[in-house]
Amino acid sequence: MKAKQYKRLPCGNADFKNMITQNYACVDKTRYIEMLENESNKNQIFIRPRKFGKSLFFTTLMYYYDLNEAENFEQLFGGFYIGKHPTPERNSYAILKFDFSGLDTSGEKEFKADFSSRVQESVRNFFRIYRHVFSEADRYVDRIDEEKPGVSSLEKIFAAAEQDKVKLFLLIDEYDHFANDLISMGNRQERDFYKKLTAANGPVRDFYERIKMAAKTSLVNRTFITGTSPVMLADLTGGYNIADILTLEPRYNEMMGFTREEVEWLMRETGVDESCINVDIETCYGGYLFHADGQHRVYNPAMITYFFEQILRYRKPPEKIIDLNLETNYGHLRRLVLNEGNRETLIRLLKEGEIVEEMPEKFSVDRLNGERYFVSLLFYMGLLTVKERCLFRLKIVIPNYAVKTLFWEYIMLLVEETSPSLHIESRLLNEAIYALAMDGNPEPFIACISKNAFSKLSDYDWRHFDEKYIQILLLSYFSRNKVYLPVNEYETVPDCADIYLQRSPLLPQIKYEWIWALKYCQGGAGDADIAIQQKKGRAQVEQYIASHRLGGCPDLKAAVIVFTGRSQYRILQIEH
Repeated sequence: MKAKQYKRLPCGNADFKNMITQNYACVDKTRYIEMLENESNKNQIFIRPRKFGKSLFFTTLMYYYDLNEAENFEQLFGGFYIGKHPTPERNSYAILKFDFSGLDTSGEKEFKADFSSRVQESVRNFFRIYRHVFSEADRYVDRIDEEKPGVSSLEKIFAAAEQDKVKLFLLIDEYDHFANDLISMGNRQERDFYKKLTAANGPVRDFYERIKMAAKTSLVNRTFITGTSPVMLADLTGGYNIADILTLEPRYNEMMGFTREEVEWLMRETGVDESCINVDIETCYGGYLFHADGQHRVYNPAMITYFFEQILRYRKPPEKIIDLNLETNYGHLRRLVLNEGNRETLIRLLKEGEIVEEMPEKFSVDRLNGERYFVSLLFYMGLLTVKERCLFRLKIVIPNYAVKTLFWEYIMLLVEETSPSLHIESRLLNEAIYALAMDGNPEPFIACISKNAFSKLSDYDWRHFDEKYIQILLLSYFSRNKVYLPVNEYETVPDCADIYLQRSPLLPQIKYEWIWALKYCQGGAGDADIAIQQKKGRAQVEQYIASHRLGGCPDLKAAVIVFTGRSQYRILQIEH
């Protein structure tokens, strides 16, 4: 029997035509083209987190509707849903596309020049690509080169389209990239700069007002705009208010991101050996729901392809649960939580595991310091997701384990900034975790954390110090060391374990896994108070150990750890 010929894994490839012609596996999302075309409003906006498949879908639309690609239709789309169910408007547009990532935000003058230049260059390229379609394309290019009209160069396209009766489809990718960069700086100066650009007479407002007028007069027949944040939608106000925002529509919940079925298809098509996967990939990388009525939760595409790429290359899971490049994309959260109110919200979220809020389709930059809008921004960034409906609001949670590790890292960075004397040498921490993992002794680890971290917390962090905050800090330290995959609120029956230390799948030689119950008594607590907490903890641990998930594990150890004050503690190991 002939061996199956596997396709290439689409790791970092966002060009649809390139993926098809170079034998990449491409998950079929083309049924959404038909759905979008059937929408009554031909001007559409769709927001999703970074690295979630927006640019790939953008290029899929581009090749499907581009009149220059008509002869390639069968090659590109024949194997997909839309190839078998083509729509009336396929390959009938001249595509005017813009990508606003990477604009110069070093200063107002520099940005205006770069933005105008980017628009002008896109218009010039448009006329060169469709030289055979427009009767006076060369004349328009010459005029652009002579006049250097910037944003007003758009008018030349509209005039040419009207003269030659050519339909235009305008596509804008990363419409808000520069805005997110400026907003995430977290200071007043950068936000004032941003507001100037989006206010009346600013270049960004001017651009969208011209697009709006062209769409209203049918000079632009379709628009599709993508980005990662809805902030600019509110701040542009009347500059661009003609589009339907489809972001939170349940029928488009799975338009970007992979369902479980699509993940399994991708594994089969690329030859990922399922026997090499010894972690729960849904728990690690799935869990995203963008509307309570969405049909399926989806995986983060960049996260899951990173994981599969490591499996294909090394035949084992990656050492890091999350790709460093994706981790960097979330880095500006650190600047946003410099605001004390936002930081309080973040701590409460990690302690309670969920927040109940409304989810607005758009909101202004001036409101980012309010809890509702800060939570919404985290949702649009892909750091939070919908769990379920809660009356007229939504229960919002962290989507998966990979994102949890990011939050733990953020919390630790913030604690270290507010508590400058807090520092634990890597050698000491590693030795303490080694004793826990190989000797079954938790004392060195708890002593190390108590002496070098808890005793040096700032007054701000000390205000939050309770069982849940202790849990967050301990998880942060464990996540920095790759011996364990730490899990908080691990679901046993009938309760959830405070911390479950699961050995890393890369280190099967680790001797002991652990279940911990954490308790806290205020400083000065007597032996009787501590004994009461130990008794409660023992009862919890015994339930955990007896659960169907953990029962019968010969290498599982358990302990109740009672913290008293800043640096005192008692450890009660439970034999079973």
